[in-house]
Amino acid sequence: MGYLNGLFTEKSKSMELKCRNLISSAGNFLISVLIICEFIFLSGCKVSYSFSGASTEGLKSVSVQYFQNRASLVQPGLSQNLTDALIDKCKAQTSLSVVNGLGDVNFEGEIADYNTRPLTVSADATAATNRFTISVKVKFTNAVDPDLSFEQSFSRYEDYDSSLDLSQVEAELSEKIIGMIVEDIFNRAFVNW
Repeated sequence: MGYLNGLFTEKSKSMELKCRNLISSAGNFLISVLIICEFIFLSGCKVSYSFSGASTEGLKSVSVQYFQNRASLVQPGLSQNLTDALIDKCKAQTSLSVVNGLGDVNFEGEIADYNTRPLTVSADATAATNRFTISVKVKFTNAVDPDLSFEQSFSRYEDYDSSLDLSQVEAELSEKIIGMIVEDIFNRAFVNW
């Protein structure tokens, strides 16, 4: 019986050594592949990648001029919020440096409309839902590739229950709408949709 125990112990040790060697070989192979990939990546091949899909090839700087509020209903702070949101978007989604003068690309424009209107009418002839809309006119200038320059209006809205006063939902809806408009402006300028 002692002989069989010894035989099984030797086989067990032999299998353990083979497994260790196999795991070690696989680990060495994986490390080698990673080193090769890193070498190829860092060896001078320039790959431009952005999570937003933004194309900024050949550009170094961006400028955003203050968006004046030319709407019939002027909301204090809206111009600054829009301007800041566009600057923040450019900083977060591109590697372009933001400059105060004129950059390789430049945004300028105005808030053209800021209103709320009844959308649906209930059975007793009162508004059930209101639509809050903000529209912005934008002039985008690309000094590096003038064919990508544009002038366009961007408009977004949010609906809210008419039982609420606009002042109750205005700050939240404005922030949401500005975010959507800035996304549209950014995509038009850099993603070229």
